[in-house]
Amino acid sequence: MPEPRDRRGPSHRPPTPPAGPPRPEEGPAHLPWSDGEASGRAHRPEGEASGRPSRSARGEAAARASRRDGALTTEDPEAKARGICLNMLTAAPRTRAQLARALERRGIDPEVADSVLGRFSEAGLIDDAAFAGAWVDSRHAGRGLGRRALAAELRSRGVDDDIVRDAVDDITPGQEEDTARRLARRKLDSTRGHAPEVRVRRALGMLARKGYAAGLAYRVVREELEAEGAELDLPDPGLD
Repeated sequence: MPEPRDRRGPSHRPPTPPAGPPRPEEGPAHLPWSDGEASGRAHRPEGEASGRPSRSARGEAAARASRRDGALTTEDPEAKARGICLNMLTAAPRTRAQLARALERRGIDPEVADSVLGRFSEAGLIDDAAFAGAWVDSRHAGRGLGRRALAAELRSRGVDDDIVRDAVDDITPGQEEDTARRLARRKLDSTRGHAPEVRVRRALGMLARKGYAAGLAYRVVREELEAEGAELDLPDPGLD
């Protein structure tokens, strides 16, 4: 007769005995650092925890700055002047007078400055005539400036009067009139709806600020108003 089956389900296995000491590959139970080291604070370079440079690093930086300052004070005056001029010319074209003023402000001896500027001129790095020609072309085409305004800007930058006259003479009377007429038409178009006197005053004021002679300004404004069909008695003061 077969043995009766145990109805209590799967046989009960004896409980697993507790784990013994950690195996070598599991690592030691106690890390080989002190309590402070376990938190990650020990054996860090000074200043690492706060992200600031260490005292030694700050000291080295101060020493380098001191050596750099000392080198600047003992720098060859001509080398310093050349560096100033090259930095300025790299940023934008300059006249000789602009560079001379910059060297004077930086305390360069006048004789040293004159020598350096002379060598730069001989090398073609300073050319007031080329500067004036490029200035006139750019400012007349881009800003619509007249001959008077262009001449004043060049003189303020130290360009010699003879060079100034040659540069502005490149703008013919016909070119100047065409530009003045275009500017006047634009200003009159923007003031439609205002009283005629207001429109005239604004157009003439704009042309005066851009360096156009009064006679030319009055003439082009009057002719542009006549082209619109406006009736306005605007005297011509004559060319000047």
